[in-house]
Amino acid sequence: MSHSVNSILSQIRSYQGQVSQARPMAGDVQRSDAIAVQGGVGGMQGVGGTTGVAAPSFGATLRNALEGVNGAQQRSGELVRAFELGEPGADLAKVMVAAQQSQVAFRATVEVRNRLVQAYQDVMNMPL
Repeated sequence: MSHSVNSILSQIRSYQGQVSQARPMAGDVQRSDAIAVQGGVGGMQGVGGTTGVAAPSFGATLRNALEGVNGAQQRSGELVRAFELGEPGADLAKVMVAAQQSQVAFRATVEVRNRLVQAYQDVMNMPL
């Protein structure tokens, strides 16, 4: 059980690193990049080690991650609409990158959900 929780936490950290590397340069997008979770996933460092700073609750971290995924999907949709309407600044490359980012974020969210459900089932099936 503890191993699966640590595995999920390491995947969240890995996902956060991938997302921060895939962020567009400033000025490429008019809105701020919603994929970057505002201190949520990055704050998980206090869980594994002792940093002296209290880590945010799991619920808050999960909520921030879901809001980030939702923001990425909304941003992708806005860029698709802007491209379809022929607005300046909405080139195909930006649209495709945003669509891929939102797809990766959604897949990661589904994988975390699947792992959490599996961990819950493992706990529920433990003998008393």
